[in-house]
Amino acid sequence: MGRIFEVRKHAMFARWNRMAKQFHRIAKDINIAVKSGGADPNSNPALRRCVQNARAMNMPKDKVEAAIKRAAGKDAANFTVAFYEGYAPHGVAVLVETATDNPTRTVASVRHIFTKYGGNLGATGSVSFQFREMGTFRLNPEGLDQDDLELYLIDHGLDEMGESTGEKGEPQLVIRCAFADFGNLQKALEDRGIAPLSAEREFVCTTPTELPEEQAKEALELIDKLEQDDDVQNVFHTLV
Repeated sequence: MGRIFEVRKHAMFARWNRMAKQFHRIAKDINIAVKSGGADPNSNPALRRCVQNARAMNMPKDKVEAAIKRAAGKDAANFTVAFYEGYAPHGVAVLVETATDNPTRTVASVRHIFTKYGGNLGATGSVSFQFREMGTFRLNPEGLDQDDLELYLIDHGLDEMGESTGEKGEPQLVIRCAFADFGNLQKALEDRGIAPLSAEREFVCTTPTELPEEQAKEALELIDKLEQDDDVQNVFHTLV
């Protein structure tokens, strides 16, 4: 019984840590969106997207409102978005998106993780050519006529559409566009009265890397450590 309790406690703490990291990331996204476009989601599409993502992550409304208010204050931190490129073990390309108020600290931390876990931090452009910058929207497919929606969205920049599952196993409809068409596709969905579960910029790999299980575990360990870093917003990689 004691062993079962410890396993459950570990799983609970892991969920809390993951949720805290997600909320921390969204708060930074909100800060950046407010700084660039103001604190009103109705006139700031980037902030509106952040609020949608916060809702999808079950971030409490009062925390979202507090993050917006804090970002609009004169003492709000100024975050710089920076990307770092490198390789995890066994040739897995990794693209790391960060948002930081201390770039010196961030690059040192990212370099340390790459080195400690068998990877190599590369120069700008060393792996980014293996990714395509895209806008990704995840929708609840319930009640949607997918064929009709696809025909409608093609005129607004739709690149691809497919089915997937969320973290809890729920069905999702995933649609993607070139990131330059992000705003067009977002508005097209809004005009149809469709509120995405999430809407994000993603870097989708064009040259996937397949590895045996043990080698994949080594690459994933480095990726996991990067994702845990407080300055890291997203980690994109080629491992499949």
